Amino acid sequence: MVLIADSGSTKTDWRLISSDGSVSQAKTAGFNPYFQDTETIYTELKQHLVPEITTNAVREVYYYGAGCSTETNQTIVQNAINQAFPRTYIEVTHDMLAAARALCGHEPGIACILGTGVNSCLYDGKQIVAGRPSLGFWLGDEGSGGYMGKTLVQHYFHEDMPADLRQKFEKRYTPVLGTILENAYKKPFPNAYFASFSKFLFDNLNHPYCYQLAYDGFVAFFNRYVCKYENYKAYKVHFVGSVAFYYSNVLRQVANDKGITLQYILESPISGLTLYHQQKLKETSHKL
Repeated sequence: MVLIADSGSTKTDWRLISSDGSVSQAKTAGFNPYFQDTETIYTELKQHLVPEITTNAVREVYYYGAGCSTETNQTIVQNAINQAFPRTYIEVTHDMLAAARALCGHEPGIACILGTGVNSCLYDGKQIVAGRPSLGFWLGDEGSGGYMGKTLVQHYFHEDMPADLRQKFEKRYTPVLGTILENAYKKPFPNAYFASFSKFLFDNLNHPYCYQLAYDGFVAFFNRYVCKYENYKAYKVHFVGSVAFYYSNVLRQVANDKGITLQYILESPISGLTLYHQQKLKETSHKL
């Protein structure tokens, strides 16, 4: 059996793939090795995952998670999984590879994450061969939920937002400059805070101002995270993430206007990851 995980900082989706290709699922809390040690992660697995699974039947574990881009952090997670599922092959890697495998499968392409934050990579069907620098909320993340929300707030306070929308925005949020600045510069996770305002954009997407703001954000995303790859128009481009999923019509319009072939858009990578590992398991079985 093969166990796969797609883990964020708040929740982890698990899928157990049997040798016949059937799939069962489980959920646990999310993990981030920047903030949790091996023992903390193992305790959660032991209490909420191991009871759901016949551990002796698990032969391989593929874990894709937040904060797992460094070898040190990968080791923290791997040691926890090894305690929960001893004598198994364990691969711990980051969420960008999860996106690439979920979206592209075994084919080359450009895989993009577009949610609260953003990222992209060029994938050759087996591994990531190129990427773009992820500068985070304050220096990058163009097109993300955080970016859209931040832009809305800027436009509100600079009075660049149309009057009818300003009234709606005030009624919904009662924005206070001091509170905004405190969340921006003193409290943790400003990207998630500003991303919460992007719901207003989506709810008013039929307004020309909101549509144009979203359109311009996605143009900036493509310019920074897709068009910088050599021969980018030769590849199919795919997306995973809540912003890509809910704004798919606008995203596809921007891609079309830029002559880019946009194929798959997924809200979450877990379904695509499951298909990827089912196919991989089938190929392995045929070789035996």
